[in-house]
Amino acid sequence: MIMQTCLTWNKGLFSNLYEIYSSGNKIGNLRDKTFSRYSSGEINNQKYLFKTSGVFKQHTQIFDQTDNKFIGEIHYNNWMTKATLTKNGKSINWRYDNLWNTKWRLFNSEGVDIRYSGSSISGRIDSNVDDALLLLSGLFVTNYYWESTITIMIAVFLPLWIVFLN
Repeated sequence: MIMQTCLTWNKGLFSNLYEIYSSGNKIGNLRDKTFSRYSSGEINNQKYLFKTSGVFKQHTQIFDQTDNKFIGEIHYNNWMTKATLTKNGKSINWRYDNLWNTKWRLFNSEGVDIRYSGSSISGRIDSNVDDALLLLSGLFVTNYYWESTITIMIAVFLPLWIVFLN
């Protein structure tokens, strides 16, 4: 029998803290440190650290914060539409499910299927697995891509805006 988990999450528009809820009770969070390569997350007292490295081809290492042990890694594609999480030698895919990037999921050929939906301030997670790391990773990758998109937009439009004002 497949277990179904339904969670919700929210964050302020300019906040760096996702709060995760089950049946209205806060069970975890994901905290992104603005302009930092580190993020931390927790669900049901399981704590993780996400450490992003690289310049043009970035990847993220994941550590269990309880014993500071490396437990997984995330690799991103260049088009910011897909990613691959590797955990215990197994690959889990991440991708957007719609053009507006308001639906995304983690899945693999072994039956993992975690579906996310939401905006930049709130959303929902429907999962057939109870895996704290995977639940957090789906939010982390989306946040990573949202921040990357904002950074690119600033890098492109700020010089144009400055030229326009002069």
